[in-house]
Amino acid sequence: MKILVTGGAGYIGSHMCAELLRIGHEVVAVDNFSNGTQAAIDGVKKISGADFPFYKADVCDSATMEEIFAAQQTDCVIHFAGLKAVGESVAMPLEYYENNLISTMSLCSAMVKCGVSSLIFSSSAATYRSDNPMPLTENSVSGATNPYGWTKIMCEQILRDFCIAEKNFSVVLLRYFNAVGAHESGLIGDCPRGIPNNIMPNISQTAAGLHAELKIYGNDYDTPDGTCVRDYIHVSDLIDGHVLAMDFAEKNKGCEVFNLGTGRGFSVLELVQTFEKTNGLKLPYSIGPRRPGDIATIFANPEKAEKMLNFRAKKSIEDMCRDTWKFQRNVK
Repeated sequence: MKILVTGGAGYIGSHMCAELLRIGHEVVAVDNFSNGTQAAIDGVKKISGADFPFYKADVCDSATMEEIFAAQQTDCVIHFAGLKAVGESVAMPLEYYENNLISTMSLCSAMVKCGVSSLIFSSSAATYRSDNPMPLTENSVSGATNPYGWTKIMCEQILRDFCIAEKNFSVVLLRYFNAVGAHESGLIGDCPRGIPNNIMPNISQTAAGLHAELKIYGNDYDTPDGTCVRDYIHVSDLIDGHVLAMDFAEKNKGCEVFNLGTGRGFSVLELVQTFEKTNGLKLPYSIGPRRPGDIATIFANPEKAEKMLNFRAKKSIEDMCRDTWKFQRNVK
């Protein structure tokens, strides 16, 4: 199949492109470089040993997307493109609502006009209300604490309604938990601009000497060691979930949602200690006050994805730490 990957120069999108090429699909990537980089595209080409069409374009531009679809005769779309920083979304809500909703609607409009009917959507565990009991199932109550999370909830609803109107459409909504790790080659990984919002890039950048110390937000939560507990999933496992979702969408019409997580939570201190032990390092860190909006524990119930997609995360927390550090040492 020929797969169009929006946000293909980003963290998860670049890994998706590399895996699709590895298993024999054709890839078309689109990115406006608001989060992605040319280095990620170059890394994918080096990993795969293959060239592929790349368009520097904004998915919000429906006319441009129609031109790309017309030129490429795409079979399926995997939609990663979007603004994604929680803190930034609080400071820039209008930009987040405009970009993330319009890009999704523009993409769907172009797909209909060009006869493409299969879409895998990058959603998030940020779509769940913070007072849900753990583990989170796909039926846990929706709700968000920030504009980023609300954009994912709204896009999910848009896509559900779209599938009701377009009977030939297949949409799979994948709610990610905490994606970490990097490609085993060390050539592509998570390389955020500025100060990272997520814990693992902060850990690896501190280990590389880019920050004086790692700041851990709160050690007084109701968890075994007082730090927040999260469900960390290796990016390569996450990508495997997308490949399985593509197969599901090819065989099933309508809209379906799946959690992609491991079903196990690790605390921030456990993650730090595992990173140190796995890579033979010592990280300077300090404990600061809690961050507004953080909750004690979040982890997935992955049973639906296991049953319906045959998805099961395989990589260990040690793998996540090892691969992250291998990539970080290659960052120029």
